[in-house]
Amino acid sequence: NVLAGTHLPNLLVGLDARDDATVYRLNDEQAAVLTVDFFAPLVDDPYSYGAIAAANAMSDIYAMGGEVLLALNVAAFPEDLSQDIVADILRGGADKVFEAGGIIAGGHTMIDKEPKYGLCVLGLVHPERVFTKNGSRPGDALYLSKKLGTGIVTTAAMMDIAAPRHLKAAIASMARLNRRPSHIVREVGAHALTDV
Repeated sequence: NVLAGTHLPNLLVGLDARDDATVYRLNDEQAAVLTVDFFAPLVDDPYSYGAIAAANAMSDIYAMGGEVLLALNVAAFPEDLSQDIVADILRGGADKVFEAGGIIAGGHTMIDKEPKYGLCVLGLVHPERVFTKNGSRPGDALYLSKKLGTGIVTTAAMMDIAAPRHLKAAIASMARLNRRPSHIVREVGAHALTDV
């Protein structure tokens, strides 16, 4: 790894951990949680696509035990894509960030053949309350915050063979924030989390 050996005393979770996000101690009470995530459309509806991409990016913050503070749009769109579609994608993302208690503070857009959208997200967590993947131990119970199978449904939708009710349920699940589950697992004493 080109960046191996980079060590800062306040970098609580970095490249070596291969976790969902980076965590950097700001002071004794706060650590910044930072992540970036984006992908090509999984669904046809632009607003839903924006909401799903935003919820997915923010899930990395929740997986580390953090709360969303602000986000930057990360986007690539074809030159000939309708501005109405672009606006719907961005609005879906912004509405989801607002639901999480954060704001969209800017971003970067470039031209590409295929649409891509996501967020760079900044969150906050107490330095002693950070969840990591490697906190798990043999014998731990496994809890899921969402149903499995949304990828199968969206693949079926791309092939035009998904039942509308299954696609609707998958979209609702993918767009749902993991904020509440992140709070609940802390209350029940979880010691490891990850975003799948």
